[in-house]
This record gives sequence, structure tokens and C-alpha cells, in this order.
Amino acid sequence: MSAVSTIDAIYRLLLKRYLFGRDAEYAHRTMLRMLAAMPAFPAPRDKPELGVKLWGIDFPNPIGLAAGMDKDAVAVHGWETLGFGFAELGTITPRPQPGNEKPRIWRVPDRRALINRLGFPSEGMEAVAPRIEQIRKAGISIPLALNFGPNKDTPPEGIAGDYIALIERLGPLADFIVINVSSPNTPGLRNWESPEKMSELFAAVSEHTSESARARPVLLKISPDLERNDLFRICETALALNLEGIVACNTTVVREAVGVSSPHPGGLSGQPILIRTRELIRDIYTHTRGQIPIIGVGGIASAEDAWLDIRAGASLVELYTGLVYEGPGLIARIKSGLVDLLRRDGFRSISEAVGIDR
Repeated sequence: MSAVSTIDAIYRLLLKRYLFGRDAEYAHRTMLRMLAAMPAFPAPRDKPELGVKLWGIDFPNPIGLAAGMDKDAVAVHGWETLGFGFAELGTITPRPQPGNEKPRIWRVPDRRALINRLGFPSEGMEAVAPRIEQIRKAGISIPLALNFGPNKDTPPEGIAGDYIALIERLGPLADFIVINVSSPNTPGLRNWESPEKMSELFAAVSEHTSESARARPVLLKISPDLERNDLFRICETALALNLEGIVACNTTVVREAVGVSSPHPGGLSGQPILIRTRELIRDIYTHTRGQIPIIGVGGIASAEDAWLDIRAGASLVELYTGLVYEGPGLIARIKSGLVDLLRRDGFRSISEAVGIDR
């Protein structure tokens, strides 16, 4: 039995029942501690047809860890061991902050969903930087994305400065950067999704960061709650700004429209936003004529879910909530299923299938 199969069996037979009987944030932290303490195992070798080359980066497979799971880069080698093709770490803020008051994560088991109102709890960039430096020295076989967000107490006129500080300090340590302007849990943050504010932000970043700091591909993470016309305006702005990609999407504040009834505030993730995510991916791909690579994230819990996002236009996909409900073996099952789906549909690689259903 492989290391991943053993971990998955332990989770399914013992840990899941225990953790689901506890507070969701306690369960999250417990799993992170366990992964951080786990001995480093060689990453599983992926089938060549799963490889993706994007922005000059070689991804061994298209399945990534979504931001939010490992905010402070404490379990990176664990994600490599589980078989992810890349990991998006964060959201990282410039200064340490505790986030919102607890409780702030809730499960919705009947819909295989989570609701969070974490509010970017972060140890801050100066705590995260040496961890990533050490990871780089020790060697890591998967690309690492860093997801950046502002501190909650930063005034609107200082928001661009927070992103500049993050890119200057951590940009050189990333394989690519994700600018998070779409979390619903930081007041006023989604205002920066507007084309005007986007242009203001990226003009400031371009002017005030060094060439080495901004040498990495920069992607924008967007909200699933955008109106279609607003989405298209964002796409056009992203093209004009020469952004390297879009991450679609963050959590939603919508409830009834996705069939969820809950009294808890915050962003909803998991199965209920799967279809909405796919619609966004298809709209972005079609409107930009495939000129902007897309990372699809939202509700993926099977190979078929990932495959349909890829066919809609996603070059890579990410998951988080599916891992909570399906266990650590999910990544291996998705990869195995993707190989079968590629062969079934007559494709030789993931890249050949991107956007085929547009």
C-alpha cells in the first residue's frame, strides 16, 4: 500500500468521524498539524499525459490545492506527497492579523459544502517568507503559487501599498502570484474587482515594485457573484493589463440560488458552486478567445468535475472543500480518472482538451 493510500485509509476509517464531531476550524488545524509533521515521502510519479506547461512552468498534473487550506505555508511537503500538481498558499497579508471572531467555519454536510468568514487570518509575510525559503532549499517538485491580500485595518488608500509590499517581499519566492480582490470576508475588498480599481492597483504595482519582484506571472482571483457584463469588463481589463491568468472563482455569498439554506454569514464553497464556476470558466474562455489561462476552482470532487472544467476552458483546476469530504485519496482518484477520460475522449494531453466545450 502506498503512503497516500495509507493516509487516505486512516482518514476514512478513523479520523473523519472524529474530526467531523469537532469544530470545523479545529479539524482544519488538526489536519494541517498532522500533514506538517508527516515524514517526507517521494511525490507520486504522474502519467505524462497529465502534464501541463503554462507560463514556462512545468506542472506534473493539473490538480492544485486551492488557497485557504494552507494559509501560512506550514504543510507544503504534505501537499506534494498527496500528489497535487501545484499548491496555492495563502491568503498571506503583509502584517500578522487574527482574522474574524470564532466560530468562523461551518460545514453543510448534506450539500458537501463549507461556509467560512475567516477574514484572512495570517501570520504575515515575514513569518511565511523563511518557511518558503527553507522549502526551496530543501527541494520541492511542484510549483508554488502565493495568494496575496491586504490587512483588514488597511485604509482604502493603502490597499495598493499592501499588495506592493507582498509582491516585493514574497514575489521572488513564488512560481506565480494570485491577487485576491474577491474574498467576501474583508469589507470593501470586492470593490477592487471593478475595472477602474483594477487598473489603479496594477498601475501602482508596476510603478512601485522592482523588476525581480514582479517577474512572476500575476493572476487575478475573481468572485462568482459577478454580473455577466461586469465579468466581461473585467476580462477586457485583464487583457489590457496583460495579466497572465484568472482564478475562477472565490466563495459565494449567494444561498437560495444555489440551493443552500444557512444562517451562517460568509463565503460558501463546495458542491453548490460547481455549476456556477463552470459557467464562469466558459464565459471567460469564450470572451477572451482563450487568450487568458484560467484556473478553475469551486466544487470539484471527482475526475468528471475536473474534466468538465477543463473542457469548459480551465488549464488547471484547484480543490479544497472536496478534500475535506472525500479524503486525501481524492487527488489520486481524480488523476487516475482524468487519464481514463482523456483516452475515452481521444485526447493525448490535458492542454488539447482545454476549452473544447466552449
